Amino acid sequence: MSAPRPWPHGQRAREDFPRFGMTAFAERGPFEHEPVAVACRGAMQTPLTLTEELLATLPRVEQRSDFHCVTTWSRRGLLWGGWRFADVYRAVLQARGGAAPEVQWVQFRSLDGYRAEMCLEDLLHDDVLLADRLDGRPLGLEHGAPLRLVAPGHYGYKNVKHLKSLELLRSHDEVTPIGPAFMSHDRARVALEERSRVLPAWLARWLFRPVIGMTVARFERATRAVRQRAGQEGG
Repeated sequence: MSAPRPWPHGQRAREDFPRFGMTAFAERGPFEHEPVAVACRGAMQTPLTLTEELLATLPRVEQRSDFHCVTTWSRRGLLWGGWRFADVYRAVLQARGGAAPEVQWVQFRSLDGYRAEMCLEDLLHDDVLLADRLDGRPLGLEHGAPLRLVAPGHYGYKNVKHLKSLELLRSHDEVTPIGPAFMSHDRARVALEERSRVLPAWLARWLFRPVIGMTVARFERATRAVRQRAGQEGG
């Protein structure tokens, strides 16, 4: 019997897995299923688009991993299905797209306008996926359909949902930031409690934890409103 996974410092477990994020994006889509089409550009010779057909040429994987939100809630044991980012990078972005050897960062953009960057070194870990399935079912819109990034070793705001594009960057200076500096960290590694680039971890926890309930409620209201509108239009 394997030993239980260590619990990250400052995190508290939830039984549910709510739709969650920056509240500015609660009412933003997509609210209809779209095909996988991730535009890949930046420091590469040949820009290309990741599609379901292209991803299907790579080995699929499943992994069970935990999800840790920077605001201090966690959901354990989620079963993700998809493709290792390392496989996508080497077989597609390097072999087909000619990714520059100097690439150090990747900035991901969502269909809803959200964006986040990750260090390429972190992305090439075996547990980082481009996922299209959750708990044995196709990924739902509330959790990132049609395709999302899953990086269990990093706080949830790095796990970009509804992937629209990725840009290969040679330097972090090329990153287009989103939100104030205190709300994010360049790498956001859970094990090192990198919650903020300017605040100590204890202060970030103290500031973030009180907003969990109101953020969950805001996203629930937005999701209900969209479903009601869809029902009225469909009727």
